[in-house]
Amino acid sequence: MRSIAVILCLALFANLFGAAARPVDDKIKVEDLIARHVEAIGTAEARRSNRSRVIAGTSLMNLRTGGRGNVTGPALFASQDEKVLLKAEFTTAGYPFERIGFDGQKVHARQYAPGARSPLAEFFLSQDAIFSEGLIGGALSSAWPLLNLSARQPKLQYAGIEKIKGRQVHKVKYMPRQGSELKITLFFDAATFYHVRTDYERVIPAAMGATPGESASQREVRYKLVEEFSDFRPEGGLTLPHKYNLQFSVFQANNPLALDWTIDLEKFTFDYPIPAKEFVTDN
Repeated sequence: MRSIAVILCLALFANLFGAAARPVDDKIKVEDLIARHVEAIGTAEARRSNRSRVIAGTSLMNLRTGGRGNVTGPALFASQDEKVLLKAEFTTAGYPFERIGFDGQKVHARQYAPGARSPLAEFFLSQDAIFSEGLIGGALSSAWPLLNLSARQPKLQYAGIEKIKGRQVHKVKYMPRQGSELKITLFFDAATFYHVRTDYERVIPAAMGATPGESASQREVRYKLVEEFSDFRPEGGLTLPHKYNLQFSVFQANNPLALDWTIDLEKFTFDYPIPAKEFVTDN
């Protein structure tokens, strides 16, 4: 009997190991991947773009390089149709808030002092496709372009499988119809098809100087923004992340920067009318 029990246990472990080791389909078509992702969010009625979303929470901004440490405060992410708003209040006079919005036509970022915006806000203004394409906030947003590909018409390219934090993910390269200076990559959990990450990268080559000596002193500048999404739970008929993390880095010789901004999303409100002026944050 003991031998039979041992054999059964070994067979069970073999089956479990085989299931865990079974390779993910890396030949999936990008349109099938996106369809499964959209289905994982919720029903068509729950996903409709004119259903406004106001999501409140608390945030921690960690200025790891080029800053003054941690700042905390309430945060809010709101969207309706293609309009998007991201804002937070911080408990420091030197960096009192972050308020960035897209009103359907233009990206806005409020100055916290005359002529002063954060490097993150300046990056969003210079790379406005992040907001105008509806990419910011991922599936949290009604403007998420994968909900309405026929309107956005981006170029999507499947880029294979990768492992991030121990989980296998599908990679998709995203290029806006109008083009972009950014290299944009979307990541989807291979088991659930939830959107778990977006990478944005921009490289500015070293400038050509007037002389060989000046050219030698020039250095390229690299920007990288990473959005990560986790803790997916039901809200209003949708399955949405409750933790939102942004990591922004500027790699340059004289003034490097690294910040990590984590928002815990706590209160989700749907179908609340949002005045259009709320998305014009520089007023």
